[in-house]
Order: sequence, then C-alpha cells, then structure tokens
Amino acid sequence: MLRKITGYHKDDAYDWVAELECYHNQHVRHRPPFQVRKWTQSESGRDSMLGSELECVLCNDLAWPEALVFKRRTPEFNQQDFPEGLKKDHSTKAGVWGRITVVEGLLHYHCDAPVDRSLLLEAGMSAAIPPGLRHRVEPQGPVRFYVEFFAR
Repeated sequence: MLRKITGYHKDDAYDWVAELECYHNQHVRHRPPFQVRKWTQSESGRDSMLGSELECVLCNDLAWPEALVFKRRTPEFNQQDFPEGLKKDHSTKAGVWGRITVVEGLLHYHCDAPVDRSLLLEAGMSAAIPPGLRHRVEPQGPVRFYVEFFAR
C-alpha cells in the first residue's frame, strides 16, 4: 500500500528511516548503484519528500505496527446481528488500525487491492486491518467476532 512519509529518524547503524503515516518505518538508504536516494543526504532533500508516498510492504503483509493504543471495541457480533456494512467493502479512517478477532466459528476476511488477500479466520484467530484498506467479512455459518480499533 502506498503510504505518505511523515518524518524521519536514524537507526542504530545511522541509516535514515522514513516514518510512514501507517506508523510503520521504512529504510531509505542511499547506497548507489543499488539504492539511489540522494535526497536522504540533506535536511532539505528529506524535507522535500515529506508527504510523498512509499510502498509499505508491512501494510501489504498486514503487519501490526508498534506502539498502538487501544481506542474502542465493537460489541460481539454473530452471523445474524452484525451490521450489513461489514459485509460490503469499507475501510477504517486514516491513522486507525483495526483488529478483527473471531471468538467462535469461521469468518472470511477479504482484503481488496493492493493487499488482495482472503483469510479464513477461526476461533481464537485475529487479523490486522490497516488504515484505509478496503475490506469486508463473510460469516461461514454460526460465528461470533468483534473488532477493536487502535491509533497513536
């Protein structure tokens, strides 16, 4: 998924790391001829790239970022009473991560492009929902599940 650069820091090896709007970090090394990112070598160059987008492979892998803070949880839903909106493509707001957890039964979790993945979640399993990722769920018979929301 494309994510905007919101800041930078250096890692323990003094390489530049871009901080992304999804709360993941990505190295932006300048190591020609394999990685040409001359803009990382000056403050003005880095500043010029703030707001530009990088592909976040961690979002594509549904990887949970560090240091998220719990915000709220939905009620527990079952196959008969969960909102119709969850069956249709929808997404979380910018900066908000979701975590869907199945308590009982089976639930299909479909992620649209660019992740383009379908997971069958069973009791005790959870899956991350990155900010802005269009997704939907389908119960596979009797099911109970809930969604939690996190941000920074």
